[in-house]
Amino acid sequence: MRVLVTGASGTVSSLVVPRLIERGAAVRALSRDPAHRVFPEGVEPVEGDLERPATLDGVFDGVDAVMLYPHPETAEEVVDRIRNAGARRIVLISSASVQTAPGADTEHNHGHQHHRPVEEAVERSGLEWTHLRGGEFMVNDLDSLPDSVRAEGVVRAPRGDEPGAPVHEADMADMAAATLLEDGHHGRAYEITGPESLTPAQRTEVISRALGREITFVPLTLAEARELWLARGVPPELCDWLLWEPDPEDDGTDTDPTPDEYVSPDYQRVIGRPGRTYARWVADHLAAFR
Repeated sequence: MRVLVTGASGTVSSLVVPRLIERGAAVRALSRDPAHRVFPEGVEPVEGDLERPATLDGVFDGVDAVMLYPHPETAEEVVDRIRNAGARRIVLISSASVQTAPGADTEHNHGHQHHRPVEEAVERSGLEWTHLRGGEFMVNDLDSLPDSVRAEGVVRAPRGDEPGAPVHEADMADMAAATLLEDGHHGRAYEITGPESLTPAQRTEVISRALGREITFVPLTLAEARELWLARGVPPELCDWLLWEPDPEDDGTDTDPTPDEYVSPDYQRVIGRPGRTYARWVADHLAAFR
């Protein structure tokens, strides 16, 4: 089986490529600048940009399956190129923020607006499709936590008591490799989380134990968090979405999920084992926090 991996030098894709090779697939790796990327032996590097479909001529020829990253502005044309080249399967890296239930508030949901149009283009293609809806990624913590941990021994974040179930990037790669190569996943939208629910304050405790020294959690107001994230270069619309709070008057029947309800069983059902814990992720990236 020949698989094309888009964004092949990215955080998840770079982990998918060796997994596919280990399982006997032929791999074509798409990136904007393959000459400056190092891929495992046997990988066929190709140049192209999903944001500029004209650069994709011939890229999908002879490919059986494609791992696709979302670019909503060009999704229709890219998916057309994949179908016309003769591929039969698309695995889309999507987001758990996608909402499809009747009455869902999608107007304020940046994640839905970015990912759902690509899902719809893939679903209309007539090809076998699987959506991998990742939740919060553990690796995002590398953008916000190590500097303050190293310099001050603190973690600053809003909503310190709000649980979530972040996913290890290696778990996303496991799911991508499995659904690209195995049958039985057509028409599925898998939600992929970590195996446990943790608040930001509890994640700080995990980092503290791994380092063997006290790391203090400092709660931020939503306004303080927005100011900090803007200073780090986070786009304003993304800040607004991440910090958005629904109006509790919209539907008084809604209740907050319990901690266990944040955890999806999909990874264990497909892979056959629990996902990697946050403690495992911190151990994998401990050098960044020292």
